[in-house]
Amino acid sequence: IGVYAFNDCKGFTSVTIPDSVTSIGGCAFLSCESLTSVTIPDSVTSIGEYAFAGCKNLTSVKIGNDVATIGSWAFLRCIGLKNIVIPDNVMFIGAGAFGECMGLTSITVDKNNENYSSRDGVLFNKDQTTLIQYPAGKQRDTYIIPDSVTSIGSWAFLGCKGLTSITIPGSVTSIEEEAFYSCTGLTSITIPDSVTSIGGYAFSDCTSLTSITIPDSVTSIGSDAFSGCTGLTSI
Repeated sequence: IGVYAFNDCKGFTSVTIPDSVTSIGGCAFLSCESLTSVTIPDSVTSIGEYAFAGCKNLTSVKIGNDVATIGSWAFLRCIGLKNIVIPDNVMFIGAGAFGECMGLTSITVDKNNENYSSRDGVLFNKDQTTLIQYPAGKQRDTYIIPDSVTSIGSWAFLGCKGLTSITIPGSVTSIEEEAFYSCTGLTSITIPDSVTSIGGYAFSDCTSLTSITIPDSVTSIGSDAFSGCTGLTSI
């Protein structure tokens, strides 16, 4: 299925993908706003960037067992999704693949997957050193990042508006670009002395943040790391 194949087809509610299909191109179903469910057959090995982004009424997705690649932002802003199951053959998940899915409460990874894992519904790499995606619809206001984590991935907490407090452990050395972008409910966060780099737009549009302390350990801060933090009075 080619890039932009069904882009902005707002009318149809369902689509049947035959098992002759091996790939779903980037933006293939972008902004198909009435689409409610999709089953990706086992024949498909790759899902492109933004493939289903903006499908706001999509409530059910079954990812085929042979899917190896899920592109960046593949399901961005699919606000109707409640949960996602990552099958065992997935080898690559791009940044923000499930970002701003405001109804998403859990991401589950097949226990036989050699590249990814989940813990309490949060997506990590296999050894849980990188936090990849926190589901934006998870019903809690605080979160303690496990102390196995050394890197908070790009777009990891994108649009997690319900979180007011996040604890970053002393094991973390890098906060990647846009990691906490638009966490508008976040009021406090402490960056530990272990962190050496903060990516571009990492805390952009965190409008409820009032202050933040950057430790001496930080040697690199990306562009616009704190842009749009309208409540920030001191750094």
